[in-house]
Amino acid sequence: MSLYPTLEDMRVDQLQTAQAHHERAITNTNPPLQYPHGSGAHPPAYSQPPMQASNMGGAGLYPTLPEYMGLQITQQMMQDMQVVPSQGMQVGIRQTQSGQNQVAPITGNNMGLARAEIKQGIREIVVCKNQEGKVGLRIRHVNNGLFVAFVQTGLPAAMAGLRFGDQILQINGQTVAGWDNDKAHKFLQKADGARIEMAVRDRPFERTVTMQKDSNGYIGFVFKEGRIKSLVKDSSAARNGLLTDHQLIEIGGQNCVGLKDKEIGEIIDSCGRTVTVTVMPCVIYDHIVKCMGTSLVKKLMDHSIPDL
Repeated sequence: MSLYPTLEDMRVDQLQTAQAHHERAITNTNPPLQYPHGSGAHPPAYSQPPMQASNMGGAGLYPTLPEYMGLQITQQMMQDMQVVPSQGMQVGIRQTQSGQNQVAPITGNNMGLARAEIKQGIREIVVCKNQEGKVGLRIRHVNNGLFVAFVQTGLPAAMAGLRFGDQILQINGQTVAGWDNDKAHKFLQKADGARIEMAVRDRPFERTVTMQKDSNGYIGFVFKEGRIKSLVKDSSAARNGLLTDHQLIEIGGQNCVGLKDKEIGEIIDSCGRTVTVTVMPCVIYDHIVKCMGTSLVKKLMDHSIPDL
């Protein structure tokens, strides 16, 4: 089953598939002329120009693509699409680490989409303590699980790849289900600073939504203090299932927790045509960051761009 990063990708792929079916039907109805191969046999000195989509009557599809859903789909963009013959008109296919295919006629191999991917399964990480005995990590318990609430920039937890919202399942072989914040922090304080092993599940309370900017550069949602307040009717945000009362956690895989709205807007503007946001329900976000100083989050939270 094909996966599409955005609704726009799915619809454009469907339009292209219909285009291909139409062209094959025309070819089957009017097969090319066959010429003899004996000595002295030559094809005509002229050839009929290829039929263009615009000459196909109401079935022409490519002329509709540039206006589709307010997207600026240029001829160059269509030429850049990677056609995979064995998959018909499924284009721009890349395989994720989970083994599934993502078909992306518009999105392609977008770096922000790849950085934001929430991977299935468990990963093992190893952290240490710095010279001051710090890991650079704060933990919050939610529903008998431990979740990463804060990762300090430049410290071992950030360098190990821990991200806001990751669930910690084990620390040094100890299953942490049912632990509260105090027990987890005390355990980390007593742990050997040279090596701390953790089993981690990738951001289970979060989900990603990939959208396409329209011809005016908008994706169609309004946010305040990183919280999604409203959606624009018929926008890419609305079409692709973004929801209000959700907190922006990442943009293109880059953590934006604690950033000012102006800074968040600048990151969105820098993303190019395709924007992938990672969101979390506000009720869960508020619980995770509860009792954590606002200045701590704004000044020390890791906002680096993750490496692939």
